[in-house]
Amino acid sequence: MPASDLRSWIDLLRRENELVEVEAEVDPHLEITEIVDRTVKSCGPALLFRHVKGSEHPLLINQFGTERRMCLAFGEPSLDAVGRKLEDVLEMQPPQGLVEKVKGLGKLKRLADSMPKTVRSGACQELVLEPDLDALPIQHCWPGDPAPFVTLPAVITRDPRTGTRNVGMYRMQKIDAKTTFMHWQIHKDGAADWRGMGDRLEVAVVLGCDPVTTYSASAPLPKHIDEFMLAGFLRGEAVELVKCKTIDLEVPADSEIVLEGYIEKGELGEEGPFGDHTGYYSPAEPFPIFHLTQMTMRRDAIYPSIVVGVPPAEDAWLGKATERIFLPAIRMTVPEIVDYDLPVAGAFHNCVIVSINKGFPGHAKKVMHAIWGLGMLSLSKSVVVVEEFVDVHDYEQVFFHVCANVDPGRDVMLSEGPLDQLDHSAAMYCYGGKLGIDATHKWTSEGAREWPERIEMSAEVRDLVDRRWAEYAIEPEGAQNGGISKVLRQTLRR
Repeated sequence: MPASDLRSWIDLLRRENELVEVEAEVDPHLEITEIVDRTVKSCGPALLFRHVKGSEHPLLINQFGTERRMCLAFGEPSLDAVGRKLEDVLEMQPPQGLVEKVKGLGKLKRLADSMPKTVRSGACQELVLEPDLDALPIQHCWPGDPAPFVTLPAVITRDPRTGTRNVGMYRMQKIDAKTTFMHWQIHKDGAADWRGMGDRLEVAVVLGCDPVTTYSASAPLPKHIDEFMLAGFLRGEAVELVKCKTIDLEVPADSEIVLEGYIEKGELGEEGPFGDHTGYYSPAEPFPIFHLTQMTMRRDAIYPSIVVGVPPAEDAWLGKATERIFLPAIRMTVPEIVDYDLPVAGAFHNCVIVSINKGFPGHAKKVMHAIWGLGMLSLSKSVVVVEEFVDVHDYEQVFFHVCANVDPGRDVMLSEGPLDQLDHSAAMYCYGGKLGIDATHKWTSEGAREWPERIEMSAEVRDLVDRRWAEYAIEPEGAQNGGISKVLRQTLRR
């Protein structure tokens, strides 16, 4: 089972030798960022800073910074295994027989058990305090940032029109001890709730959930799907919620810190700039102001944080988790897709590499348009399409097919459409050009000459080498007995 709260997650990281606890005092003004950036880029451990200058609260960071820790968070051997859990539900069909009906009931029960449950009390309200952001070790991440930023929150709102809950991850620039900005980008669900609000919109900010619930706040879910339900499904255990003290919202009962408050209609301020995951500072823009009414927390609460910047950063593995988990959902909409990859260097929205089962002329261009109309993938700036035998995660292999198979006059498509609000290269605000590259083998019906045969060894010879060379004994070091070296044996294994 995945960890049920942040503290059991820290215990798991400690047992798995994935955590270093730092006792020396460290400064949240830039110093933590430099330490963490070096740690992340060397695939180092999660860090628990026990003594942060100016605060009594420890700070946890880099908890998601490697593939192994991301898999530990979900309690699965791979991120693809997490995706298969979701695929099992997405592919539910009307049962045809008794066995299928029983299996279907089991799946439905798992879904029902995933629904969040409201409880009377929770550890997150052990201490009920007046708002005081000065007490928290909020990081000032980069030199060009104007203030400290809360970077790993789960921000909870309700759609004023439908009552649907939304949980999102939006940065929050600290203004003073009782107010922050709320960075609701134009394409995000939190911004939609804000645009539809009346005079006041209640907001709860949760800091320090179990790792699956924290991830779910970052997941690009359709607006009608509850992020806490997704967290419960992926955890195998419902998320327990407790009602806030001063607003009509519920928060995870075992979280570390909760900020309760509201946003007033029409109240804006200049937020930013901020050293962002694009590797550049996103510019200052008007965003709403969040007013705190209450702060609750566990005793000895632990503050979670994350640093973004020039890739790779810790958020790379949150993005990779989304890539693998939502592949089944993408296939439901575009079934010819075999696999896809969102390169870390592409900062999530700059590039999509996709492999397809090509079935007709222009199929690659059809898939490009499908991706540009698909949820948050619609913000993708460039799409590269290859065939099913190409490993989309092997960038050298992809680049070979782009170089070998593309006639720029025929296979490069320029389009335009919405782009991520953080894309500084766009000629217009949130809108600009898009690039599609068809790196598939071309048919004569697509304007190609006769296409040459791809070089590939016969299956018989591959099997022969597999069998024959597996039979040779490993040669002892320095001996000459007709065996083979361990290095060669490993090289020949496929």
